[in-house]
Amino acid sequence: MDSIVDLRSDTVTRPSAAMREAMATAVVGDDGFGEDPTVRALEARYAALVGKEAAIFVPSGVMANQIAIRVHTRPGDVVLAGRRAHVVLYEMGAAGRNASVQFATLDDSDGMLDAAEITAQRAGEAHHHAAASLLCMENSSMAAGGAIWTRDRLMAVADAATGLKIHLDGARLFNASVASGISPAELAAPADSVMSCLSKGLGAPVGSMLAGSAAFIAESGVERKRLGGAMRQAGILAAAGLIGLEQGIDRLAEDHRRATYLAEAIEAAWPTAGVSADATATNLVVAHLDNTDAVLAHLAAHGVLADTIAPRQLRFVTHLDVDDAGIERAVAAIETAPVRR
Repeated sequence: MDSIVDLRSDTVTRPSAAMREAMATAVVGDDGFGEDPTVRALEARYAALVGKEAAIFVPSGVMANQIAIRVHTRPGDVVLAGRRAHVVLYEMGAAGRNASVQFATLDDSDGMLDAAEITAQRAGEAHHHAAASLLCMENSSMAAGGAIWTRDRLMAVADAATGLKIHLDGARLFNASVASGISPAELAAPADSVMSCLSKGLGAPVGSMLAGSAAFIAESGVERKRLGGAMRQAGILAAAGLIGLEQGIDRLAEDHRRATYLAEAIEAAWPTAGVSADATATNLVVAHLDNTDAVLAHLAAHGVLADTIAPRQLRFVTHLDVDDAGIERAVAAIETAPVRR
């Protein structure tokens, strides 16, 4: 392991030896013409995992979300989403720029949405409010510390959204599946489209997947090209994604175990930071502190990197490049941090 324990994000992972070998030997073609067999294999594998007709390989999760919004909406439409959702806060206003839509944001303090709030929001359409056409869900919820949806809340929200298109931002869908014991296909069943990142917990160097009906994916291919995301001999990248899907999903339980251990240490050392080990379901831990800059500097001085996701919100993310020894180093640094809350 490196001397630095990097807990800023699970995007910092490096491709495994198996991925590098698969990339070096991948059979490729021109994906712009639909002729890359490795990309086709990756798309078919992901579509099967999430229970959809078809899928498309794109450079990033943000692009996957933006494509879905463009396909599902028209300019001026309202998109319902959690007020801390990735599509709302962490995509640099892309939906307004790319699709000319507006968000109606809902409470997502526990990582989920409330069916009654969706029903109330939609009732405004009878009073000259702009009509919603799309609901975006996020599972797991990054801003809520990797919280996952319960089956009951998922189905209640899907019922409240009847008549709307539903897009599932499943950047960490496989984390949610492993933690809940519910298959990715079942978690994605209420959604018309679903995206997942290959370059987070699964460890691939580049890429995300977007799945839905065959007609949706055909339109998504057009929007991918419009956004500059069409790729050529992309099988070199898709090969790593296939390894991630084949070898990386079950391993996510190790990241969850380490995150829970980290949360236990933070809960003990920083009791007012709002961290609960019992509520830590996946690989993210978010602590609420008044002096995040000072804490980040202290951690970095001890060879540990974390990051912020909002003012006074410090995030730690476990992943395959941080082992038990790395977590112990992080815990030691946490225990001596100059926390103010």
